[in-house]
Amino acid sequence: MTALEPVPRRLLRDEAYDALLEAIVSGELPPGQKLNDAELAERLGLSRAPVRQALARLAGERLVVSKPQSFTRVAPVVAQEIHDALAVVRAMHALAVRTAVPRMTEAHLARMRAANAAFVRALDAADPTAAIAADDALHAVPIEVCGNAALAETVRRYTPLLRRLERRRFSGTAARASAARHDALIDACAAGAPDAAAELTDEIWGELDAVDGPEA
Repeated sequence: MTALEPVPRRLLRDEAYDALLEAIVSGELPPGQKLNDAELAERLGLSRAPVRQALARLAGERLVVSKPQSFTRVAPVVAQEIHDALAVVRAMHALAVRTAVPRMTEAHLARMRAANAAFVRALDAADPTAAIAADDALHAVPIEVCGNAALAETVRRYTPLLRRLERRRFSGTAARASAARHDALIDACAAGAPDAAAELTDEIWGELDAVDGPEA
């Protein structure tokens, strides 16, 4: 294996997915909004194929509802679905951290510290999109280190339903508490304390339960 290999390019369907997800989470595409793949493709400067693939993925994540030959629209906000998804994601992150702590290296901890620094910068800039990305980067480290593919896939599957809650939390002053809890989590990981780290992770994700649900 050589380091001088072609750098993989992102697929257009992933670019379309990210753009549409952000539009749904931000409210630019509100619940109930009808979605036309041709119009969306034109707005995104893409062909219809990657847009259709992105819409299919969003439908699988319950952010879009579609009836063949009839309609495609942004899904309504269903509080119970979000609550159920949060319970699963919360448990998976706690399990990931508990498993990962004994395997963490200084390089892993450095990545978490860098992610939290980026998180704070995003809060300072009032940029909830960047804050979500930094938060993802921080929590991705234990998921990667724990090496549980089923766990990682479960988190990937259900996290999109929580994006609207995350955006609301990271748009307010309460997000500062998340930065402090991140620091405490990193300290627990560095100390090799899996139980404490798992408890802190559970508390971090549990804070989303206190966020008022996004408006339908």
